[in-house]
Amino acid sequence: MKDVVLNNGVKMPLLGFGVYQVTDLAECQRSVEEAFRVGYRLIDTAAAYRNEEAVGRAIRQAGLPRDEVFVTTKLWVADTGYEKTRRAFDLSMKQLGLDVLDLYLIHQPYGDVYGSWRAMQELLREGRIRAIGVSNFQPDRLMDLMVHNEVAPAVNQIETHPFHQQAEAHAFLTDNGVQHESWGPFAEGKHDIFRNPQLVNIATKHGKTVAQVILRWLVERNIVAIPKSVRRERMAENFAIFDFALDDEDKAAIAALDTKTSSFFDHRDPKIVKWLGQRK
Repeated sequence: MKDVVLNNGVKMPLLGFGVYQVTDLAECQRSVEEAFRVGYRLIDTAAAYRNEEAVGRAIRQAGLPRDEVFVTTKLWVADTGYEKTRRAFDLSMKQLGLDVLDLYLIHQPYGDVYGSWRAMQELLREGRIRAIGVSNFQPDRLMDLMVHNEVAPAVNQIETHPFHQQAEAHAFLTDNGVQHESWGPFAEGKHDIFRNPQLVNIATKHGKTVAQVILRWLVERNIVAIPKSVRRERMAENFAIFDFALDDEDKAAIAALDTKTSSFFDHRDPKIVKWLGQRK
């Protein structure tokens, strides 16, 4: 597995496994165990997913050396603020059954993110977290956080897929030493992505699937990807992307698909801000 090196020197796998919407805990545990058997070593969860406990059980069941597994979880909006962040982190660690977390992210750019960041910087200094970052932060919000704090985020996990390619955000993150990570690499199947003619043509050309083409496109941009599946054959398919490369024609065809618009919701829409802020 190829790694990226974060701005504090920590290595992070370029391709990982996500568990968003895997709410059945037995299924979540089984899926993560299968992912480990396929070869994944980056597991991405969140307090809001309510499956950290299942992820922790899968990690213990796998019996892999701890330094071979990279675990990410996230702080939800309702738990932002210095004291609440410390408590939320302790609860996540209890659920995961870990002593040290590899990456802790602020899940959304709302609430008392500055109080949370102070707590996360402390946890980093205490050695309880190896790297800290954010998710769903626009460049202006990210820069504001960087300017007013000692530690710059190591990662920004944002919606990134062929229909929302985040070219400007990617350039900003690269220029500022923040690792770009994609959530929703397949746009959750929206826009009939797996039957898109351009993507199908590229996949046929390389003897690959559309999913493999999308993931290859992301990792070639040095973007960490965390696809999700509960089916072993799909996990294996998503993992088998390091034996081919996209050419300039392929990249141009994919670039033409960019709508520069979220396929889900606008994080700057006041109604969305209110909705996310009120979710527990």
